[in-house]
Amino acid sequence: MAASVAFYGVLGAPIAYGGSGSAFTTMTFPDGSFLNLQLDPTWSPGRPWGRFIVWVDDVDAVHGAFVAAGHSPAMAPTDAPWGERYFHIVDPAGHELSVARRLDA
Repeated sequence: MAASVAFYGVLGAPIAYGGSGSAFTTMTFPDGSFLNLQLDPTWSPGRPWGRFIVWVDDVDAVHGAFVAAGHSPAMAPTDAPWGERYFHIVDPAGHELSVARRLDA
C-alpha cells in the first residue's frame, strides 16, 4: 500500500481515506475523480493487465515528476496520431497507467 500511495501521490492525488499503512485507501484527483486502492494479501508479483488513464494538463511535467520520484516510465512523452500526448508507466502492483492530454486541448 505504501508504494502505491507514494506512486499515485506523484499525480497530486491527496488521500481522502486510509493511507500508507491502511488496507484500503481512497485518493482524489484534481478533476474530482477517485482512485480506490485495496491491499490484497493474496497478491503475488505478475503481470496483471489493466490500463488506468489519467488526463493531465502537462504530460511532460508529470513524466518528469515520476522520474524525479525514482520511477521508470515505459516511454518518453509521445504525440500519438490519434491526437494525444501520452506516456505509459507501470504502478507498483503491475497495472499500466497512461498519462495523457488531448493535443487540441
